[in-house]
Amino acid sequence: ELISMKIATAAVLLTLIATAVVAEGQGVSDAPFSHRVKVQPLPEGLTWLNTAEPVELEALRGKFVLLDFWTYCCINCMHVLPELNKLEKAYPNELVVIGVHSAKFDGEKQTENIKEAVLRHKIEHPVVNDSQLLLWKRFGVSSWPTVLLIDPQGYAVWGKSGEVTFEQLDAVLKKATPFYKKRGLLDAKPIKFDLEATRSPPTPLRFPGKVLADETGRRLFIADSNHNRIVVTDLDGKIIQTIGAGTVGRKDGDFATAQFQQPQGMALRADDLYVADTENHLIRKVDLKNRRVTTIAGLGHQSRLTPPVGRMAKPLKTPLNSPWALWLHDTNLYIAMAGPHQIWRMSLDRPGITVHAGNGREDIVDGRLVPRTLYQKGFSSFAQPSGLTSDGSRLYVADSEGSSIRTVPFDTVPLDTVPPDKRAEVKTLVGTAHLPGARLFTFGDVDGRRREARLQHPLGVTYHGGKLYVADTYNNKIKVIDPADGTTRTLVGSAQPGDGDDPPRFNEPAGISAAGGKLYIADTNNHAIRVIDLGDNNRVRTLSVDAP
Repeated sequence: ELISMKIATAAVLLTLIATAVVAEGQGVSDAPFSHRVKVQPLPEGLTWLNTAEPVELEALRGKFVLLDFWTYCCINCMHVLPELNKLEKAYPNELVVIGVHSAKFDGEKQTENIKEAVLRHKIEHPVVNDSQLLLWKRFGVSSWPTVLLIDPQGYAVWGKSGEVTFEQLDAVLKKATPFYKKRGLLDAKPIKFDLEATRSPPTPLRFPGKVLADETGRRLFIADSNHNRIVVTDLDGKIIQTIGAGTVGRKDGDFATAQFQQPQGMALRADDLYVADTENHLIRKVDLKNRRVTTIAGLGHQSRLTPPVGRMAKPLKTPLNSPWALWLHDTNLYIAMAGPHQIWRMSLDRPGITVHAGNGREDIVDGRLVPRTLYQKGFSSFAQPSGLTSDGSRLYVADSEGSSIRTVPFDTVPLDTVPPDKRAEVKTLVGTAHLPGARLFTFGDVDGRRREARLQHPLGVTYHGGKLYVADTYNNKIKVIDPADGTTRTLVGSAQPGDGDDPPRFNEPAGISAAGGKLYIADTNNHAIRVIDLGDNNRVRTLSVDAP
């Protein structure tokens, strides 16, 4: 999520380098870095996670230190984390990564919420809560994500804003390591940290992301995301079956051996369950009758290519980028593709996949569905779409980074065959599209009419009984919206995270689905499924799911 989309590779160092004196070691013929800037000690009084005590840079002399400036809402930051994990495994004794969590949303400033994100993303390095942006400002950072490399002598030597890959980081370290090793400046003694995961007890469900209620079949499908599987229960929580081995991977096969990685959204058509296998960047089809899982779209790695705009591509030849939510309409599967900030459409009867809406810019902008070339103005923009539902005539999108609820027509008539005043357009039901600026940074917890209402990073939305119900994730609430005029009110929940039925308290609920007059909620950080009975004064109860 870049504030400036074209920041140069070393831009994070420019402020420091511009005022720096020539650093020690500069000018040596085989020196790997042309500029080095002395880094001052980290401020005292900050709160640390994944370590028993605050980390001091001076104590890490002899190690490369990589500062990762991130915020846990950001899809681009999520994409960097597995790259850092590969790097840590490649340089276990030469490198220490420090996550500098510089929050965007108010909810992200709370240390307990950051701890849950550390656990959810299985982060194995120290993380400091930079809630007041002290480190962010000190190092001249201006966008998420940003990484900054400090050499074994304590000098900042390299940085990059935007998504960075293992290969890019590995190339820097491969070039630099021999220089410091040759001079006896590299300390390869192992170092270990006190990880939060060692104190986190196991739970039957682990950070469930999405849920799908099947009223006809009286089933509940739960994306048990951190267990890398789908759990199927009846509507009372009794286990029917589990889909997937529970180990990270992307293997197709029967229910016992198939593998997922952080599955999220689901859609159901007869005996076929479709799954957004998010961190595998795949769409999977689960044949419930024959108990088989197959891959129907994606290549198993994140797309860094131009999305298929204006044409239908072959699903199994097209890389995807963090598919997060799914919706079926007629013979089309609609995909909230969080990574490129778009809605995609996949034909199931005549396999093909394409961009349905969104010009690829991260923003909250209304307009025509999709241009013929990426980033073209005058067309719709989304910001990390993460939830989908429909009233049968249009899609509703939980557009999380813009804290907005958008509407998207199913109409796919070519633009040049329709007069301008008749063209289908993306519109904002609740949110920030009408603002002249700061659309991605305007959020809150406000009930009221459409332009006054405010949400905070909603991840889920469902249509039921003529109303929209929203998992207002960082507000820890379930809200209800009138789709006719956008009027928004709190249904249940408190602004502060918690875990209880009476009074109802949630902790970053992310998934929501409806069946039989009840709402089923994936209460993610509570590792629980909650049920709201709309016919019983919105009474809340926790579903007892004794998953193996």
